[in-house]
Amino acid sequence: MTFDSSTPPAAYGTPVGNATPVETRRPVFQKTLKTSIGCTGIGLHSGVRVAMKLHPAAPNTGIIFKRIDLIGGGATIKASWEHVADSRMCTVLADRNGISVATVEHLMSAFYGMEIDNVIVELNGPEVPAMDGSAEPFIFLIECAGVLEQDIPRRALRILKPHAHNNGAKSVALSPWHEGLRVDFHIDFHASAIGRQHCSFTVDPDTFRDELSRARTFGLLSDVTALREAGLARGGSLTNAIVVDGDRVLNDEGLRHDNEFVRHKALDAIGDLYLAGHPIIAHFTGRCSSHADTARLMRQVYADRSCWEMVDIWQDVQAVAPWMNVRGRAAVA
Repeated sequence: MTFDSSTPPAAYGTPVGNATPVETRRPVFQKTLKTSIGCTGIGLHSGVRVAMKLHPAAPNTGIIFKRIDLIGGGATIKASWEHVADSRMCTVLADRNGISVATVEHLMSAFYGMEIDNVIVELNGPEVPAMDGSAEPFIFLIECAGVLEQDIPRRALRILKPHAHNNGAKSVALSPWHEGLRVDFHIDFHASAIGRQHCSFTVDPDTFRDELSRARTFGLLSDVTALREAGLARGGSLTNAIVVDGDRVLNDEGLRHDNEFVRHKALDAIGDLYLAGHPIIAHFTGRCSSHADTARLMRQVYADRSCWEMVDIWQDVQAVAPWMNVRGRAAVA
């Protein structure tokens, strides 16, 4: 897959001179769900049981969260950096009236990983369900609903020069990259069950599904009381989070990956980055960083218009997935 700022010569078979028209590349098109699908679960921080339904959406809609539990038909909040209202322990989006949706990052990460552009997310509560604390249940929903390719080409935000945000021992950075999104993450915890960990991935659907989607959120047993007094982690349990006590993982089933903790931090970062509203062409590095650090970095990037550009996305015709028909539209059963 390649990312270009202009249409390539002879695209769509346009002849050059007397040459025979040959389609060598095609644009990558936006995607939505083929049908609606839903689930119910507990909010990780609110502790409230929430029903969520994902609906197909028209091209250029983006990801829209809709609170349908409110008087007057609910409120809609676009998944955008402009609407980040809180990022202490999760990412919270809010409209100008203060109506909010919390813990959007795992679902947003699933949308990024599976290259979903346009969805209406209906919720009858204040938070996205935690499910098992990972993005895997959301991948399952997307795959069950099916993916529909739309008629409008996909665009990406390409980083042109490095930007970094430092916060003591924490740091985040975006720098130019050849193609797609590369994520490197480093963590260092005093709890010996976590310790120092690192992961590095180039994000595509297969890699996301196989290497990142199953990594669960985690917390320290020593922090639980303070979090709940602050109104957080009220729905947290061993069914939707990894809980660590010193050198012990308290979950009976243990870990899904040896470095599951840092993989989850990478998963979080991908979801937060998708609040750009487009896939990102860049190398992201996080060191012991949080949702808040990523939010500050993106505000810094957007404030510098010379730092980024929007580009078209193209792919070789030979690379078109076998489930596409001859017109390049979705043929998902």
